[in-house]
Amino acid sequence: MHIRVGYELIYECPQPTPMIVNLHVHYSRASDIVKPDLLLSSPPVPITSYRDSFGNWCSRIVAPAGKLKLTSDAVVSDSGNLEVLGLSLQQRPVQALPEETLLFLMGSRYCETDVLSEAAWNLFGATPPGGQRVQAICDFVNRHITFGYGLSSPTKTAFQVFSDRQGVCRDFAHLAIAFCRCMNIPARYCTGYLGDIGMPPPYAPMDFAAWFEAYLDDGWYTFDPRNNTPRIGRILIARGRDAADVALTTSFGQSRLESFKVWTDEVAA
Repeated sequence: MHIRVGYELIYECPQPTPMIVNLHVHYSRASDIVKPDLLLSSPPVPITSYRDSFGNWCSRIVAPAGKLKLTSDAVVSDSGNLEVLGLSLQQRPVQALPEETLLFLMGSRYCETDVLSEAAWNLFGATPPGGQRVQAICDFVNRHITFGYGLSSPTKTAFQVFSDRQGVCRDFAHLAIAFCRCMNIPARYCTGYLGDIGMPPPYAPMDFAAWFEAYLDDGWYTFDPRNNTPRIGRILIARGRDAADVALTTSFGQSRLESFKVWTDEVAA
């Protein structure tokens, strides 16, 4: 199947403002790109690109004073298959983990393993290690956290989500990531496109989505505590320790997001 993905973001800046934009389809899906996800700006501004320390494709711009519109409209090929739950995957002991995964055992800006460790072991210490333990964490987060767009803030951490039991998809992901790390399972934050393909209506307004990947057996596997069910057409944009590493846009100066549109729809091949 083919999936059309894209966005339109409109910013207002009182003066020229440097920005980093992290909105490109992840390089791991490069061979699936049918129509490139070119970043376009109005008015036109110079754009340079680079890979960050996590391998994500990023762009640098200087937004002019006034309004700036950033858009992209791409088509990505996808298998159209439902994701497979990794319940049978095994958890590797810390001493057997690859070095590159160890960073994702540590606490980070939004995932405070130090203050959540005791709660994690009390809640999940008796669960079978591996994929079943990760799924138990996702089940807990999905059941106990109330979703709502007005129930979060840019500074909300996993511990705050655990305390007030509400948030958006990034908060669900942060809490599940923190619990996994407390249980010695490497976990990394993911952001990208996730539409309602194959799901019954009614459909919520489209937004970027957040989920996470856990390192089990000998690889990284997708888990989604917000939706907590296999989905079709998940398209990765970026990975990092938490949302601080993969902000969609980072402004080095004053800026205001005036308008925000995202789309991800199945289209004819």
